[in-house]
Amino acid sequence: MKTVIISGQNHKGSTYHIAHRLAKKIGGETTEFFLPKDFGEFCLGCTQCFTEDENKCPHYQKLTPITNALDRADVIILASPVYVFHATGAMKALLDHYGYRWMAHRPEEGMFRKQGVCISTAAGAGMKSTIKDMEDSLFNWGVARTYRFGMAIAATDWNGVSEKKKAAIEKTTDALAGKIIKRQGRVKPGMKTKGMFFIMHLLQKNGWNEKDVRYWKQKGWTEKKRPWKS
Repeated sequence: MKTVIISGQNHKGSTYHIAHRLAKKIGGETTEFFLPKDFGEFCLGCTQCFTEDENKCPHYQKLTPITNALDRADVIILASPVYVFHATGAMKALLDHYGYRWMAHRPEEGMFRKQGVCISTAAGAGMKSTIKDMEDSLFNWGVARTYRFGMAIAATDWNGVSEKKKAAIEKTTDALAGKIIKRQGRVKPGMKTKGMFFIMHLLQKNGWNEKDVRYWKQKGWTEKKRPWKS
């Protein structure tokens, strides 16, 4: 199994440690990226990825290693600590570059067979809204199954996390890893994802963006073919 971890900050804090433990329990090959070290560009809003091609993005070359890792992975882990009740700016900046991959545009077919995990920690609160920042992208990419792990750790670094909380982290990551391993190769999108896909399927029959319409028709998705079916 292949896992990719994208950490929303450069240093290895509590959120990183949880993501790393989960990936280790899943097993297999793990690829890691740290933001903004491995990608720190802001989307310029040029719309080239939507109307022309994603390789027209000014940051396409810098983004390619992360894109390739996402496409190869069976499991995508997005990990961000809470920054003022939201994901880090670096995480948001990365996800902005994949707007063209949302179901409203040109979703990558393989995403509909992947599993995703959104992880967030804070000393106090804000995990729910931070996880939603990341989960919105996983859902709209078409990721078949997404898990959430948010925890108030009452500390500013991993060394300050209590043994009781670390024990709870071990228990939760054990359970998550077990579910992911069990579902590997058999995961399919839920009704919410299928419903969104169906709406996009109708809209793309006579869509406004020629690039998107052509993509959907080439895939056969404007007819009866579906990305989660062989």
